[in-house]
Amino acid sequence: MLKIYTERSFLMPEHRRSVFPLLLDLHYKKDKIIGEFYCISQTIEEADLIILPLEYNYICGLEPKIKSKYLELSKRNNIPLWIYTGGDFGYSFKDKEIYNFRLGGFHSKLNANTFIMPSFIVDPYEFVLKTEFNPLKKEALPSLGFVGHSDDSFFKLLKECMSYLKINILKRGLKKQQIDYQSFYPSSIKRARILKRLNRSKLLKPNFIFRDQYRGGVKTEAETKRTTLEFFKNIEDSAYTFCLRGVGNFSVRLYETLAMGRIPVFIDTDCRLPLGGSINWSKHLVHVKSSHPKDIEISIVNFHEQLSDTDFINIQSENRALWEKYMNRNAFFKDIHDGLKQNK
Repeated sequence: MLKIYTERSFLMPEHRRSVFPLLLDLHYKKDKIIGEFYCISQTIEEADLIILPLEYNYICGLEPKIKSKYLELSKRNNIPLWIYTGGDFGYSFKDKEIYNFRLGGFHSKLNANTFIMPSFIVDPYEFVLKTEFNPLKKEALPSLGFVGHSDDSFFKLLKECMSYLKINILKRGLKKQQIDYQSFYPSSIKRARILKRLNRSKLLKPNFIFRDQYRGGVKTEAETKRTTLEFFKNIEDSAYTFCLRGVGNFSVRLYETLAMGRIPVFIDTDCRLPLGGSINWSKHLVHVKSSHPKDIEISIVNFHEQLSDTDFINIQSENRALWEKYMNRNAFFKDIHDGLKQNK
């Protein structure tokens, strides 16, 4: 068991949405499963690690010098400091004592102490579709699904430019937030241009629904329910789902596709996937390092043709099992626990 030192005074109901993810189950929910591997110690002297209790930028807004305080405790007691940097961009630390937990980033620029977390989502079959998982049978042409924000209009390009300048000049440049720099990447425009080409493919069965706003610009609870159902039904009906990064360099859709027991077509934009030491990701997705539509099309077709009818059924079941086994908070932090114990 790993003993954690953190300041419980920050773990109040109003901070729950910004808490370090492990502490959500350990402190707020008092989950018995994760309690077998971690506990919060009363003193730093008996602790194995220190956790900054809330998301980095959020807690720095409450107490600007708290990182320096926690880093000094880490160095003085010779134990690692865990920090969660949330949001689309995240933030990189150079201090060797810091273990950084974040959703995305560029693999080539991340150090060995950076851990990519999955997007922790609820089970779509249980909470949205109200059905059970059933694999699709293999067809001659691979079906490729996508529902989402995809707009390549000039007006959208202007909006993307303004958003980019706001983040990199007002937030990052003026140090209103500590976030990593990212070059301009208009994700909705990139998606639109790639998918419009793939929509004309004669080697695939495209199943696309394009939206000109995020979540279709929903405003009511009924619209939210309808569009969410439409989104997951599209994944369920498609053997493969197109997964390209959004504003941040990661894809939530990747995890949603795994949860549905379907096959992600993952466009790798220098991404680091979670738990690389425990998961052989090449067995679970179509891994495409190019964003050129023809390369994506060929990769899907080659992957599909190499699968027997039985293999095709099995990979869907294995993807669903992978999500159930590894893509929840308890399983993720148990794997981190086991890795740290082995390296001691």
